[in-house]
Amino acid sequence: MELIRYDNPQWVYLFAVAGIFLLVFLIERHLTGKAMQRFALKGMWENIVPLMSASRPVFKFILLMLAFSMMVVAAINPQTGSRTEELRREGVDIVVALDVSRSMLAQDVSPNRLERAKLAVNRLINQLNGDRLALVVFAGNAHTRIPLTADHQAAGMLLRSVNTQSVSVQGTNIGLALERAIASFPDEERRSRAIILISDGESHEGDPVRIAQLAAERGIFIHTVGIGSREGAPIPVMENGILRGFLRDNQGNTVITRYDEDLMRQLAVITGGVFRHGTGADLGLTDILEEIRSMDRETYETKVFAEYESRFPYFLALALFLLVAELLIRERKNKWLSKFKLFQ
Repeated sequence: MELIRYDNPQWVYLFAVAGIFLLVFLIERHLTGKAMQRFALKGMWENIVPLMSASRPVFKFILLMLAFSMMVVAAINPQTGSRTEELRREGVDIVVALDVSRSMLAQDVSPNRLERAKLAVNRLINQLNGDRLALVVFAGNAHTRIPLTADHQAAGMLLRSVNTQSVSVQGTNIGLALERAIASFPDEERRSRAIILISDGESHEGDPVRIAQLAAERGIFIHTVGIGSREGAPIPVMENGILRGFLRDNQGNTVITRYDEDLMRQLAVITGGVFRHGTGADLGLTDILEEIRSMDRETYETKVFAEYESRFPYFLALALFLLVAELLIRERKNKWLSKFKLFQ
């Protein structure tokens, strides 16, 4: 897997300047058109100024905008991992199973359950030393988003892209999530293995208790973090980032999602793990990490990206090409090229 990172992500806001340029250009074109209409009828302009082109200024502007966009990307400086190296480290294998079902959009935890959980997991990743981490995302189905890795920077970057669309099947199948988490441990002989389950506990499918018992037999600890309020909250329905209402059932009643503490606590007790009701910025993950660090640390070999190669020269070259092309194209028609409608 080739990792992509961005050296200066703060420059992404420069794309908003392109929007301002576009607005100014459209206003200028509108005012110019109005002024021309006052001077002569539209059909007369080809006789008055036969070499005037209506499309070329637009085409030149598009080239300028593309060149500007390439320069912004160059400023952001995408970098790709170009070399890996093998390291020997000591640590614990941790799999985070993160609930991404629609109920995690409930806003009884600010800004919502899922975003708060992602922030807490990111804090956890920043506290890891030699430990390996994997991420399983689940709703009605489950899959491994991040395989077990010691490259914490890569894990943090991939975590940001997780949302409720990360799993296509809706629902909350904690049993399947635990099965996938157990399967994410590649080495059956390693003793230091732990699962951190983060969910509101509303499991509608599967048999999570049976899977927890299987984990206990294999010496895998399940630590659980319950997120949400016991009173519950409605599930927002978002469209292009705008709240359009709340999820309703077949009878038209607003669906209230409630945090199920009993199940989350039971899963932890079965395996000898720790249960926390997620509060504070870390949702209790700091306490869980301290418990995990009390386990025996084992030695393993891993590959991490050691060098990154900047890709900004390619975008600068493309921007230069587009600027040169814009300069070479004249705003007036060319008598020979005007025979082809495309170049009028």
